[in-house]
Amino acid sequence: MNDADVRDIEAWVISQGLAGADAADLVQGFAERCAAAGLGVGRTIMLIDTLHPIYEGRAYRWREEGLTVPAVVEYGSSDEGEAAANWQSSVFYRMLEDGLDEVRHRLGRGETGGYQLLEEMRDEGFHDHVAHITRFPAGGTIGGMDCVYSYIATRRPDGFSDEGLAALRRLLPALALAMKCSALAGVAATLVEVYLGRDAGRRVLSGRISRGVADKLGAVLWFSDLRGFTTITDDAAPGEIIPLLNDYAEAVITSVHDAGGDVLKLIGDGTLAVFTGADRAEACRAALKAERKLRHRLCLLNERRAAEGRPVTGVYLGLHVGDVLYGNIGSRERLDFTVVGPAVNEVARIASMCRSVDRWVVMSSDFAAATPEPQRAQLVSVGRYALRGVGRAQELFTLDPALG
Repeated sequence: MNDADVRDIEAWVISQGLAGADAADLVQGFAERCAAAGLGVGRTIMLIDTLHPIYEGRAYRWREEGLTVPAVVEYGSSDEGEAAANWQSSVFYRMLEDGLDEVRHRLGRGETGGYQLLEEMRDEGFHDHVAHITRFPAGGTIGGMDCVYSYIATRRPDGFSDEGLAALRRLLPALALAMKCSALAGVAATLVEVYLGRDAGRRVLSGRISRGVADKLGAVLWFSDLRGFTTITDDAAPGEIIPLLNDYAEAVITSVHDAGGDVLKLIGDGTLAVFTGADRAEACRAALKAERKLRHRLCLLNERRAAEGRPVTGVYLGLHVGDVLYGNIGSRERLDFTVVGPAVNEVARIASMCRSVDRWVVMSSDFAAATPEPQRAQLVSVGRYALRGVGRAQELFTLDPALG
């Protein structure tokens, strides 16, 4: 592997990093180029932690003979259980404990360090294994993303040459930087989606962050909250409140997303969501589909929680259609990407009528009128009501109780 090859691979890594290449493609392209340049790479893995509500990080794998395992693995917390035991028995964990950036094991000479993975690789014919930790300075970390872990192994009987090791030491920082760029883009997308919602997150990442910039949007509005939540919080043990909120929010949010809607706000035990599209009838149909999915999930959830001796409840749901303003509202330092307008206030008031009419879902007359057949035939009137804070009384609808 000569200096020209190193420069070419380095230039490729930098160009891919600037282009925002996917990390899996980076690892594959890097390994293939190193192998083609004569480095003798037979297997490599790169790991980088991330900032995600579920995953601690991702591992990217490449093998010269082809993969029989997934190229990308998302791993959970390494703080407890089997994952913690596996992590603490790894080369990388020992390197961190000892403050080392590079460790080499000449597997062909029996140097496995007692690590099970290295013993397995020796048995598979590998002769040399080099592990690296490319660290980020304190100011360049986000969450647990403070370094890139990597190892590269070869089956060559003489292992890596001094020139090959020098090339790796030169190339790996560039690769780590490119992987960090890819990971940070993923973190940004995850954070805006988790905290703003899918559609709002996409709009923010596309540059829609100026205060006062809003679009007029015709939408089906969904507002739901938990039945008897105040009573539950008074009666339940403090440690039960957050798990209860999480369980029921999971049921609501998953149902909305599965039906094509977007969740905009979690307001205590309440959820504000929208269903949009050029065809309002299809948006109404999607909202009713989400309602059916939610009812099914609530049945399963309540069965499980009751069996565990934990508090159970239901969800009150209001559905409405109307025009809203969708965009950035707030101060120069703190913005919120949300919907505002009379229709938002109305859908919350409609949801509050569930208690009065003793039905778990209530819809506006506008929603009923926009609902296509055969779903419209399943709606029945519950009477005409004046909604608090709304200037006009209106007829409200629910699903026909005879349908179950």
